[in-house]
Amino acid sequence: MGFCSGNSGDPIFTETFGVGTNNVPLPAGTTTYSFASVKPFDGFYTISNRTNWFGWHDIPDHTAGDTNGRSLVVNADYTSGEFYRTAISGLCENTTYEFSSWMVNLLPANHSCGIGIPINVKFEIWDNTDTQLLASGNTGDIYGTSSADWRQYALVFQSEPGQTSIILKMLNNGIGGCGNDLAIDDIVFKTCGDTVIIEDVLNETHIDVCEDNLPFSTELTVTPDFVIFSSHFYQWQESNDGINWIDIIGENAEKYTTPPLNNTTFYRVKVAEDVVNLTNNSCNSTSDIFEVRVIPQPNAPASNGDVLVCENDTTPLSVTVPSGVVVNWYSAAIGGTLLQANSTTYNATTNGLYYAEAETVNGNCISNTRTEVSITFFEIPEVEDETLEFCENESIELHADTNIFTATYLWNTGETTEVINVDQAGIYTVEVANESCAVTKIITLSQIDLPIIASVESVGKSIVITTENKGDFLYSITGNIFQPNNIFTNIEGGNYTIYMKQQNCDEIVSMQFIHFFIPKFFTPNGDGANDSFALKGIEYYQSTQVSIFNRYGKLLKFSENAPFLWDGLFAGELLETDDYWYVIIINGQQFTGHFTLKR
Repeated sequence: MGFCSGNSGDPIFTETFGVGTNNVPLPAGTTTYSFASVKPFDGFYTISNRTNWFGWHDIPDHTAGDTNGRSLVVNADYTSGEFYRTAISGLCENTTYEFSSWMVNLLPANHSCGIGIPINVKFEIWDNTDTQLLASGNTGDIYGTSSADWRQYALVFQSEPGQTSIILKMLNNGIGGCGNDLAIDDIVFKTCGDTVIIEDVLNETHIDVCEDNLPFSTELTVTPDFVIFSSHFYQWQESNDGINWIDIIGENAEKYTTPPLNNTTFYRVKVAEDVVNLTNNSCNSTSDIFEVRVIPQPNAPASNGDVLVCENDTTPLSVTVPSGVVVNWYSAAIGGTLLQANSTTYNATTNGLYYAEAETVNGNCISNTRTEVSITFFEIPEVEDETLEFCENESIELHADTNIFTATYLWNTGETTEVINVDQAGIYTVEVANESCAVTKIITLSQIDLPIIASVESVGKSIVITTENKGDFLYSITGNIFQPNNIFTNIEGGNYTIYMKQQNCDEIVSMQFIHFFIPKFFTPNGDGANDSFALKGIEYYQSTQVSIFNRYGKLLKFSENAPFLWDGLFAGELLETDDYWYVIIINGQQFTGHFTLKR
């Protein structure tokens, strides 16, 4: 099995099995199978425009353009053997031919009976006496597919001396049953010759000519590959549509110069191994086709309109051209600089006029004129996003910050002034617009929280302040002098107001605090420093009791609900250096410990 490796001639025999909605039989002597007027069972055939039986693929025939086209439908017999034959006459002796046919397995791959029996067809070419086999070939097993798959098979053979007719046979190599069901269509016989190409002086196999370059003429050369023919005789032909051909009288050489052409024209040569066969289409083949294609000059591109945009807008210039035409952009109406090739759009970056030129894909034909398209960029307001802070319980002014006098404003709060006053954290946006363009400014606003006092403690003579939150805090116990340190040292006991604020905020938070501490020692020596055991600040508590004892538990000093000061005397006499014990009760809370009296 195989196809002609070179060029073929026009078909000398074609069988398409006709058209129609009724099933018809083959001529007598064409088949050994029985005709079925409806659906063909095993060993039967029909010629039909439908294949909707036995769960087969229901498909149209293969012939292009057919309406209700028929194909030969064969349901294999239970024994293998011949199912189709036809005689073909009008051949030439000692000539190579290609027989081909299209075939499809009608049993779907997902049929209820499974994979099914594959189709397998043998093609045989016999002489007209049916005694000499000239060529044969097998398709091999062709299994069912999920969708119908028409496939073409071919066989090449050479006629014998003195032989002008042959017999084509088709045999089924398989047997009937579930499967081996096929349809055949478009049986064709045609001559098989060398591969023959036509080229111009530039070795092109076709040429595109721009309309404005007409009339046009070129020299063509035919070249065979000598695979089948040992000698070559030519007849040049021309056509206006590539379908209907006429001989060019007297043009039989390898080269041909076309007349001046004003329309698309097709050329080919009939090729024969013997000059007498040039006039017999059953004995010659044809070359590849050389097309001189006239390309109409394109119209200038159609503008999609001038562009008016803001500076930050990337809308391109654009034009429209039909299929098969590309656009090149230039800086001038004539000549100028090529700015961009092969694009219907152009991204301009400056104000001005730009020019679009049409060019055909085939032939590179250029439009007579270029299309002018302009672009104008409008200035946009200049704004800058901001990140701002404001103090708790205060408000802040937000500014659109634009230097355009005619600008309009639209905040996401609904306000339309250049400045707004807000007292809530969040993201604020304002659209700033001039006469033509608008831009959005984003302001991210966060709140600086006031300090929250968690505790104030007396640690010895120091006051230590802690907060629940963090920040750039300042601390004070006077209300006018602030420090960043949260510890105040060497502070006399007493009633204090604790003040706190944020570094950059005005609001102050405060709380009252009684600073009270118990001295570890005192030195009643009259030098003015630590001369007494004083409990400063105790007088600010509502209920107090202070008791001082010596090491033997003797009560030396007692005070209740009053300031407390002891000079180290008992019964008018100086007590000696020693440790002394205290019991202090403040608002029901008891403190015990000892201190030292030093002389």
